[in-house]
Amino acid sequence: MPTRILLEGRPGVGKTTAVRRLAALLRTREAVGFTTEEIRQAGTRVGFALETLSGRRSVLAHRDFPGPTRVGRYGVDLSVMERLALPSLRPAAPGRLVLIDELGRMELACAPFRDAVRALFDSAAGDVVATVQARPDPFTDALKQRPDVEVVHLTPANRDGMPEALAARLERRAP
Repeated sequence: MPTRILLEGRPGVGKTTAVRRLAALLRTREAVGFTTEEIRQAGTRVGFALETLSGRRSVLAHRDFPGPTRVGRYGVDLSVMERLALPSLRPAAPGRLVLIDELGRMELACAPFRDAVRALFDSAAGDVVATVQARPDPFTDALKQRPDVEVVHLTPANRDGMPEALAARLERRAP
């Protein structure tokens, strides 16, 4: 049975850092997927960038983007999800690990992305580790309720050791 882990935590706890460290620690597993990060100007957050694990990068959301899709004060460029995120979720080889940072409001505004995530969690193709915020959301709440999904709570107390623990666990599962 494939591993399905949702790494849950409050904003700023280190979910993105944990996923990036996990990807860097893997020696016997090839990982696909993406991470997101804040874009800051003069110390102020102005947007978010999406970067695939293969190095493709684009601005996902920015205060200066017009919309029509908006999350808070940010306009979201859903084409970035379709151009970068969706292809990065498709495991092309057996045994690949899919890393998703994150299943948040901006990313989930893209219906094809939601469909791809559902399909990924329903398939037996490979293991998945995805980050989610602790706040309620219908999509992520449904994933958290699945019997095949383990929710791991990331906190300041466990965040430094979590990537190593997950890497060791996932490498033992390598095909």
